[in-house]
Amino acid sequence: MGINVVITGVTGMVGEGVLLECLRNRQVDSVLAVARKALDLTHPKLKVFVAPDFLQIDAAATQLRGYDACFYCAGVSSNGVTEADYTRITYDTTLHFAAAALQANPDIVFNFISGHQADSSERGRVMWARIKGKTENALLRLFHGKEYNFRPALMRPMPGQKHFYGYNLWTHKILYPLLSLVFPACSVQQIAQAMINATLRGYEKPILEVSDIKTLARRGA
Repeated sequence: MGINVVITGVTGMVGEGVLLECLRNRQVDSVLAVARKALDLTHPKLKVFVAPDFLQIDAAATQLRGYDACFYCAGVSSNGVTEADYTRITYDTTLHFAAAALQANPDIVFNFISGHQADSSERGRVMWARIKGKTENALLRLFHGKEYNFRPALMRPMPGQKHFYGYNLWTHKILYPLLSLVFPACSVQQIAQAMINATLRGYEKPILEVSDIKTLARRGA
């Protein structure tokens, strides 16, 4: 038997790719996509829970019951966003959703898309990194050993994706290979495979850098 997963952020680059991999992966039996609007995608495995404001999701929401894992891929870029707004979206909203998912499923495994160079000390000068680190730390306390923080850097979308910015044939053939020589790189498909494996097999560290994501993605292949 496979796992049943909740995915957020499915209209973003990471969330969409994770969704597509889960729909094709035989280790996943069903997917609940929690989105702010209806999706133009149907699949036998897929259900959609439309929630325009995640902060309004009731902790007793019946839609969230019966799931083994949450792949939390929702989020925004910090560009042009105030610290207060970024904190509300990245920290407050994530923790509210995580608490609701945990109440609905006491044994759920929570996988959070963080970012390369997130600041676990919560004291650094870089705003987004500090808040991502604060969110990671709060989630680790909430889930007591059943939470993993994924820190991707340079990412390659998987075939079939529609929601990505600035990735085209030139990027795929020339720019991505060059940048991957400088920055840690992985594919969105590897992130999804690593999340599935973290749920099924666990991992020795709660914070996964790009090298860990690639290692975990290969396990069970």
